[in-house]
Amino acid sequence: MDGNDPILSAEDVAITFEGEQPFTAVHHISFTIGRGKTLAIVGESGSGKSLTALSLMGLLPATASVKGRIFLNAADNMYALHDLRDTHDWMQVRGRKAAMIFQEPMSALNPVLKVGSQLAEAILTGHDVTLHEANKLAVLWLDKVQLPFPEKIYHRYPHQLSGGQKQRLMIAMAMCNDPVLLIADEPTTALDVTVQADIIQLMKQLQQTHQTAMLFITHDLALASTIADEVLVLYKGEIVEYGVTTQVLHTPKHPYTAALLACRPSAQQKNKKLPIVEDFLDAGAHTIKSEERQPVQVTETELLKVKDLNVWYVGRKEPGKPVSYFKAVDNVSFTLHKGEILGLVGESGCGKSTLSRSLIGLLPVHSGSILYNDKELAQAAPKVWYDARRDIQMIFQDPYASLNPRLTIGDAIMEPMRVHNIVPVKQLQQEMLRLLDLVHLPADAAHRYPHQFSGGQRQRIGIARALALRPKLLICDESVSALDVSVQAQILNLLKELQYEFQLTYLFISHDLGVVYYISDRVMVMQAGKIVEAGAAEQVLKHPENAYTGKLVAAMPRLL
Repeated sequence: MDGNDPILSAEDVAITFEGEQPFTAVHHISFTIGRGKTLAIVGESGSGKSLTALSLMGLLPATASVKGRIFLNAADNMYALHDLRDTHDWMQVRGRKAAMIFQEPMSALNPVLKVGSQLAEAILTGHDVTLHEANKLAVLWLDKVQLPFPEKIYHRYPHQLSGGQKQRLMIAMAMCNDPVLLIADEPTTALDVTVQADIIQLMKQLQQTHQTAMLFITHDLALASTIADEVLVLYKGEIVEYGVTTQVLHTPKHPYTAALLACRPSAQQKNKKLPIVEDFLDAGAHTIKSEERQPVQVTETELLKVKDLNVWYVGRKEPGKPVSYFKAVDNVSFTLHKGEILGLVGESGCGKSTLSRSLIGLLPVHSGSILYNDKELAQAAPKVWYDARRDIQMIFQDPYASLNPRLTIGDAIMEPMRVHNIVPVKQLQQEMLRLLDLVHLPADAAHRYPHQFSGGQRQRIGIARALALRPKLLICDESVSALDVSVQAQILNLLKELQYEFQLTYLFISHDLGVVYYISDRVMVMQAGKIVEAGAAEQVLKHPENAYTGKLVAAMPRLL
C-alpha cells in the first residue's frame, strides 16, 4: 500500500433518515485525510458534522442509511466502511483502526467503574496482553496524557476528575490502540481556555508521534485554525467551502463561511451589534456593516455592593478528625453600578458560580456583606430574600436543566409571575406572550415543552422566564458558552437590546474572554476564590497586569 495514500477517503457520502417522509441530513459530500494531517469540519448545530463522524464509526441510528463509499487505509488492510454491516465487522475497526473522542466525556464513561480499569479494558481489546500488563499500560497512558499522579488517578471514578482530566482520559482511551484515524467531536467545547489550549496541544503532540489522521469537529473557526491543515465548512448537510485552513479563513469564498467568522465577538465589534448568519445569506455578501449601539448610561448608583464575602464548603466528617472546610469564595469585594455590565472570568473551580449562587441566596454565606439597594442580604431573613429575588434573577448555563420538563413553556414563564403577583391572573397569558415576543420566539412556543426546542431557543426561554419578574439585576452564568457562534451572537445582541430597553444591570460570568470583552464595561478575574485583577475591560484584557490574567489571554484561540 502506498504510504502517500490518504488514510480516510469519503466519496459522495449521503445520510438519509427513513420514514414516511425521508429526510436527507448529509448531501453527497467528499473529502480525504492524509497520514498525520488534520481536517476540521466546521458548521452550526444541525449542519451534519456529528452525523458524518458517526457514519465513519458505524454508530448511526437504525433509521439512518448511508450511501456512497468510505475507505479506511490501515497498515494491514484497506477497509471499505460502507460495506460493513454487522457488529463483528465493525469491532475490527472501532477502537483498533479508528477511534472517537466524544463531546461529553462523562456520558461516555461508566460512572461505577474506576477510570484505570476502563482504560485497561480498552487496551485489552486491541493488544494481546495479560490483565496485569494492560493495567501497567493504562498507568503509562495516563502519564502520556499528562494526568498528575497517574497511579492515583487510575483508582479514581469519573466523577472525581475535572472536565479537562476526563477529556485527557478519553484521549488516552482513543489513542491507546494506536488507531490510524482519530475522530474528535467537539472535544473542548465546554472547557476553559487554558484547559482547551492544553488539550489541543496534547492532541497535536500525540498525533505527530503516532502519525494519526485526525477529523476534528467544531463550530469555532478560530479553534479550527489552531489545529487543522484543511477546513471543510458544512451548511445544512452540504459542503459550501473546502480547502487549506489559511486560505479558507483569510479569503472565504462563501457568505456562510464569512458569517461564521464575523459572528465571533472581536475587539473591533465592541459597542456594535454582532452580525448573524442570516444577514450574510440574505444579502449574499461576504461583509456586513455593523450597526453602532445606543450606549446604556452607567450611573453612580451602587446597585450591588459586596464586601469581604466568604463562602465555605464543609468537608466530609470522619471519626476522630476535625471537620475540614474549603473556602470557595475568599474575601471577595466589588461594587456593581446601575446600568453596568460587570464581567467575571476564571477557570472552572475558581468560585465564579459559587459566588453567583450566594448572591441570590442559593448558597449560605459564611461571612461578609451583600448590600442590594442598601439592604443587607448576607444573613437576611427569608422574607427579605423573597423580595430581593424579584429584583435579582439568574440565567443559568444549562437552560434545559433549569426548566421543568413537565411544564409547557407558557406555564414555566407564567409560574413566577403567579407566585409573586406580578400581574393580575387575567393578564398572565397576555404578559407571557409579550415576553415570548420580546425574546423573538413565536406565540405557539407557549404550548410546547423544553425538549422541543434547540439550545439557543431554550436559552431565550430562560431569559424570558428571568424577565418575567421585571428584575433590575440579571446574573448570566455561562449563558452562551455552549452555543454555536451565530446563536451566541443572537443571544448577546438580545441581552444588549434588553439592557437598553429596561435599563438592566448584568453580572456576566464566562470563561470566554472574547465574549466578556465584547459585552462588559468592567472585568474581574477570579482565581482560587479570590479576585486577582479588576478594572475596565480594555485595560484588563488587553493589558493584563496579573500573571494569571495574562495566561488566560494568551490561551485564547485566535484566527491565523
